[in-house]
Amino acid sequence: MLSGHVQGKLLELISLLMQPQHVLEIGTMVGYSTICLAKGLRPGGKVHTLEKRKEDLDIATKYFREAKVDHLIEIHEGDAVTSLSKLNYTWDLVFLDADKTAYKTYYEMVIPHLRSGGLLIADNVLFHGEVLKENIKGKNALAVQEFNEHVKNDKRVEKLMLTVRDGVYLILKR
Repeated sequence: MLSGHVQGKLLELISLLMQPQHVLEIGTMVGYSTICLAKGLRPGGKVHTLEKRKEDLDIATKYFREAKVDHLIEIHEGDAVTSLSKLNYTWDLVFLDADKTAYKTYYEMVIPHLRSGGLLIADNVLFHGEVLKENIKGKNALAVQEFNEHVKNDKRVEKLMLTVRDGVYLILKR
């Protein structure tokens, strides 16, 4: 479930190129992707990371300190929908890697707050290759396929799906 090295370098490179001020990560897990995203922040920038599992946040917090980026990261513990409704930022960069059945909900909550020219990166959009099958089964695979179709048909964005790891959707707001 952890982002691999290649994906981590991709996130880091995108962040370095964009030099974002406000980064949102939905789904912290143990914080590897958070650390990668934090490396490109402009001075004064922050990564706001959302995670509902306290045990994952405890591990992530340790890694943030070890990587010496803890001062660049603001943790929001709890349900992502609730946390998102309380955050009032215009996001430069968003990384979505959380509950697959809520991807479309998160997307619609975030897009209005993503700046024009801002980038949303969605992870696991190939969902172990299951979304490529003729008869898609399982609630997560079906939800990811629905999300992919939703993004594909969204005229507010430019998009490109990459086959990095388990599929990464790069979604640029017009």
